[in-house]
Amino acid sequence: MAQDPKDSAGFTIPAPADSAASASVSASATSVSAATETTALTTISADTSSRDLLIGGGILLVLFIAFFFAKNAYANTLVVKRVPPNKANAAGWWLFIFLAGLSTGVVLAAVNAAKFMAPLIMGPIAVVSLLALVLSFTAGRK
Repeated sequence: MAQDPKDSAGFTIPAPADSAASASVSASATSVSAATETTALTTISADTSSRDLLIGGGILLVLFIAFFFAKNAYANTLVVKRVPPNKANAAGWWLFIFLAGLSTGVVLAAVNAAKFMAPLIMGPIAVVSLLALVLSFTAGRK
């Protein structure tokens, strides 16, 4: 049972006048749409608002204050274990630097991973943090 075109009362799409012209218009619309999507994605992933940076800075400030108290507690613990006070204080500061570097890397990655997870940013932070951890334990020996 074939339907007669006269029987259909619904909406019909007219046939294109020139199939080559409609194909080029369709291709150009698709390329413009794809270019717009990639530009929007790039802009969104690389945009770091000042509000995010301010919140990250506030979190770091609170963490640094907590790390300062942890540094003092670690140094006092080493003094109780008969480590000289100057060595214990140095070990505490190295622990502070390790914790500060580690938390800075984590906060930067949370604020904008696309921008701050680059090896040129995270590499030096990781190297300084690991060096501070090693120095913290070696300076804390008797």
